[in-house]
Amino acid sequence: MDLLNTLVDKGLRRETPTREEALAVLGTSDDDLLDVVAAAGKVRRHWFGRRVKLNYLVNLKSGLCPEDCSYCSQRLGSEAGILKYTWLKPEQASDAAAAGLAGGAKRVCLVASGRGPTDRDVDRVSDTIRAIKEGNEGVEVCACLGLLSEGQAERLREAGADAYNHNLNTSEATYGDITTTHTYADRVDTVQKAHAAGLSACSGLIAGLGESDADLVDVVFALRALDPDSVPVNFLIPFEGTPLAKEWNLSPQRCLRILAMVRFVCPDAEVRIAGGREVHLRTMQPLALHLANSVFLGDYLTSEGQAGRADLEMIADAGFEVEGTDRVTLPAHRAGAGAGGCGSPDGGGGCGSHEGGGGCGPASSGAGACVDTGADAGPGTASEGTGRAGEPRTGLVAVRRRGAGTDLAPNA
Repeated sequence: MDLLNTLVDKGLRRETPTREEALAVLGTSDDDLLDVVAAAGKVRRHWFGRRVKLNYLVNLKSGLCPEDCSYCSQRLGSEAGILKYTWLKPEQASDAAAAGLAGGAKRVCLVASGRGPTDRDVDRVSDTIRAIKEGNEGVEVCACLGLLSEGQAERLREAGADAYNHNLNTSEATYGDITTTHTYADRVDTVQKAHAAGLSACSGLIAGLGESDADLVDVVFALRALDPDSVPVNFLIPFEGTPLAKEWNLSPQRCLRILAMVRFVCPDAEVRIAGGREVHLRTMQPLALHLANSVFLGDYLTSEGQAGRADLEMIADAGFEVEGTDRVTLPAHRAGAGAGGCGSPDGGGGCGSHEGGGGCGPASSGAGACVDTGADAGPGTASEGTGRAGEPRTGLVAVRRRGAGTDLAPNA
């Protein structure tokens, strides 16, 4: 297919495809799907080999968010039966992170619901970052705390943060349809603040909100313009008790096309399969590893994910390897470039020039959440339905009842 040959050539040269080419990827047929995956896989392997970076979420403060993001189980007015608790102490957060690190995670993503942190909150998170880093050589830490005020990104950087996550979520044209308590411009501003402070920037999207192909291309091209090191791709989980509970718009094939389009537009960025992979990709998750080079290990912010051991087995069975802290995630031109160069091409676990899981990224806590959990992902069981887009799979969504904020062992 001439389109795919053109996209591979552009991806290997870090050249941006046209909007028409990106839209054409989303419009390919099921008959051509494996060709699309194979083509995007060439670009993925060129920049990242067969390495898969593992990231682990720690929900520092759950629920009771004042923002009204429609996709979020922690939003203002949410009736989802999620865990609700105030700030974890630094030692509690460090203990929670230890489970993910023991399971092979290279990056810990510290997330807190809310519009944005107060200065006291930044102090709390700074203490947590130091506690995690003191006991774990080479670990990367990403913060995801919502909209940042002046000087807060610099303080997080001084405390040892490597990255900051804040997702755009959807196109600027449709942003007001999903959130009214802050703006698309507010989100762009926070990503830019992270860049300016020398943090590796992570910013991504949520697919399945009811957006058009044009909306998906718009947000991915906007992300390309912001140039984050990491782009988490979340797939909406229609959580009961939220306004989007009936939005079941995704199929495994649709998810693969979206990931391929993101890879072609952002060829040398860390593309992460984030929230919703278990619910929407299901048994096709291994194919997605040919497109993305990063995943979350275990559970998400307010929902349960696939068992950590199953994640590791899937990666190995698909012929990939877990990336260690002795490897730099990003290509050399990113890892050593810009004010945010927290990694170096010749060693360490550097996250790159400006990445949150790059950051972390769960769309389950309003302005303050990373958006890496879509609207929170559920466990990877496939016991109901046929998997056609629009067919509810509510049995795949499970509220997190273990790990941070509970007395039960985490899933990692």
